[in-house]
Amino acid sequence: MKTLELNIKSSVAEIILNRPDIRNAMNDLMIRELNVVFSQLSANSEIRAIIIHGRGKAFCAGADLNWMKTTAAFNKEQTFEDSSRLAVLLQKIYQCSKPTIAVVHGSVMGGANGIAAACDFAVAEENTVFAFSEIKLGIIPAMISPYIIKRIGEFPSRELMLSGRKFTAWEAEKFGLINKSISSDKISEYISFLLNDIFSAGPNAVSACKNLISKVSEEKKMEEIIDFTIEEIAKSRSSPEGQEGMNAFLEKRKPNWIILTDYIFSFC
Repeated sequence: MKTLELNIKSSVAEIILNRPDIRNAMNDLMIRELNVVFSQLSANSEIRAIIIHGRGKAFCAGADLNWMKTTAAFNKEQTFEDSSRLAVLLQKIYQCSKPTIAVVHGSVMGGANGIAAACDFAVAEENTVFAFSEIKLGIIPAMISPYIIKRIGEFPSRELMLSGRKFTAWEAEKFGLINKSISSDKISEYISFLLNDIFSAGPNAVSACKNLISKVSEEKKMEEIIDFTIEEIAKSRSSPEGQEGMNAFLEKRKPNWIILTDYIFSFC
């Protein structure tokens, strides 16, 4: 891969945005490579968690200027095809069968917010600066909006998207855009605690729970939701993993999926 680095250790896949000379700005190739990587990792039964972060001084500065110059000349059909790749990527991250963790620092601009928002967990170094800067260019944050609005709601989205202003990691945590704003010297410890919590849960149950949350949060009739939840708990309880978990609890022992990871996070 030319724009990413992928490291796998202790059942953790670490995706590193690797264009540090331009603050990991996204271009078509990076989006294509991220699409491939998330498809592969989501299907890999040995992976228990995925972390995405950026090499160098920033997580991601938004769109690559050279890529923007190229796409500025696109007609509507070309723009639709080009934009669909980012939309597909964000959906893959959101629907990924593994727990996903974005660890951001430096700056998180434009579409980079969509990557972080589509992840299950988002952690920011306390000096990180965020912005939905699209409006300043006369365009809108269209593809990322479903994930931003899901995370923070309508009116906080109005405040941040319509102003396009920069805001701090503390504000991002207050709005709910990230789960935690934390000092750089505490991030590794926080990620270790988070991973060990994830690894104490049944991996199939985690995947099923992600699907459950996604389905229940969609607008459906209550009757449909109730039927769906009954079916899901029946499948969960009768599965080998569900049986192992309940037997382990009754027998006062640890279930066979628990592992302690020796993965240590650090910014590149």
